[in-house]
Amino acid sequence: MRAGRSGSAVVLAGALALGAFAAPSAEAADTGITVSNLVVNKGKPVIVGTTAEVRPGFTFHMTLPSGVGVDDVTPFPYLYHDTTAAKGAESGGIYTGFTTCNEAGPRAADCEGELYIDPRWRLDSNNDATTWKTAVWVRVWDSNDHLKGEEYLTGFSSVQVKRAAKVTVNATPEPVTKGKALTVTGRITRADWVRHAYTGFGGKAAKLQFRKAGTSTYSTVKTVSADSAGYLKTTVTASTDGYWRWTFGETATTGGATATADYVDVN
Repeated sequence: MRAGRSGSAVVLAGALALGAFAAPSAEAADTGITVSNLVVNKGKPVIVGTTAEVRPGFTFHMTLPSGVGVDDVTPFPYLYHDTTAAKGAESGGIYTGFTTCNEAGPRAADCEGELYIDPRWRLDSNNDATTWKTAVWVRVWDSNDHLKGEEYLTGFSSVQVKRAAKVTVNATPEPVTKGKALTVTGRITRADWVRHAYTGFGGKAAKLQFRKAGTSTYSTVKTVSADSAGYLKTTVTASTDGYWRWTFGETATTGGATATADYVDVN
């Protein structure tokens, strides 16, 4: 599980390390190792869709006890919720994709890496769109690659994991006569981690925005709430050529989205 060279240690998780996560020791003791400044995804929420793999980055600082070198330690940052750190390491967590640690002094290291999320098997409930706790499972090895000790380090900042969202837009008729009604429709959908598909985000409010041709700034025309199936519809008066789009921000469980704008020629 470990490989090191010249004061640096590289831990590759993915499919191999997940086997280790599946069978941690029943007891964990103080290793003397401390981890600080653990930051996941630059402190931003992690947005996950239905099929695409997501690899949020992380960084942390690790301090080592006397007699323990960087090459002797394999640290596995991971996320968990609604359970203990130890049980979260066993199952239901979001685990390390890889970690690289480099010496930052005689008994310290700066580490970086990625978590690995495949929503097709790691997220199986929409209740997983919530606040996740962070932990680091550290394992210490002797010169013969025998496990000397391990520990679950906690108390770090939490991470929001959210469902990805999409929104479409269509303005008709095209072209339209100046002063006539223009109907703007669209649909808001978000990732359903049970069905592994995007489904309607009913009741969500979206802003209808317009950008006049030849300019670079959008302005909000009105705010419209989607129906129970996520559909949006409104009418406006056509005045000049330009681009129409729907947009909305993040919620506690869902990421924001902005539609690719629809250009309308006004005659």
